[in-house]
Amino acid sequence: MISVLIADDQEMVRVGFRMILEKQPDITVVADVADGISAVTAVREHNPDVALLDIRMPGLDGLEVTKKISGSTKVVVVTTFDLDEYVHTALENGASGFLTKDAGPALLVEAVRAAAQGNALISPQVTVRMLEHFSRPADKPDLSLLTAREQDVVREVARGLSNQEIASTLYLSLSTVKTHLASVQTKLNVRNRVGIASWAWRAGLVNS
Repeated sequence: MISVLIADDQEMVRVGFRMILEKQPDITVVADVADGISAVTAVREHNPDVALLDIRMPGLDGLEVTKKISGSTKVVVVTTFDLDEYVHTALENGASGFLTKDAGPALLVEAVRAAAQGNALISPQVTVRMLEHFSRPADKPDLSLLTAREQDVVREVARGLSNQEIASTLYLSLSTVKTHLASVQTKLNVRNRVGIASWAWRAGLVNS
């Protein structure tokens, strides 16, 4: 059973998310709160697997909450806007996904499950726009940090493929893909697949 905390200052959003998630046989909502300080307190009390956090909340905003809890709880950031200047910071602080509030029930459930499994999900309609927004020439990373094969794996991560799909696409074993990803995370000093994808876009790998 995946335990979830919902933190959003809009009661209708919290109620809606709770209704969607609690219809799933493998998900339970352990708490819903209206501000960032309560979110941190609730995480310490309930130790949920996943926290759904709005970016703009009273007390502590979603960025600060993410920084405080991402070491113990997977975070999916939820925002009203399809491109928020704060989203990149949230992901760098350890968030495991990014959704817009109008993403739909199926994507919400998928994002929670992906985060719980250690994967990441970003709303498809904003992935390219968001990552390209942060792909400025001055920020372009050094490709030489990674081997050619690691670059191949990273490229597929940025395209949204799962480990199994990457293995099939690149004719690698699943264990080899996992080994490459572990090496990449260490070399790039990123926490998760979102960090890897962001690096790939900034490096220009996705269009190569």
